[in-house]
Amino acid sequence: MIQKTVFFFEMRSFGVCKWWARKLGISSSKVRLGFIYSSFIALGSPLLIYLAMAWILEHKHYFKLQQKKRNTIWEL
Repeated sequence: MIQKTVFFFEMRSFGVCKWWARKLGISSSKVRLGFIYSSFIALGSPLLIYLAMAWILEHKHYFKLQQKKRNTIWEL
């Protein structure tokens, strides 16, 4: 049972730490450690923030404004 759970989370990781690391220009392991340490200090509340960010990253195509593709003069 535990093996299946670990496998599920490894295969469907959300990429939140990787996204933050890319934005901040640091390694993703430091971001992961930051989430782990802050979860211990704040009694798990960063886990809720992490899940919210994961949901937003998973559905980010709904949040982006759709820009209308403009025709150039050469396509007319």
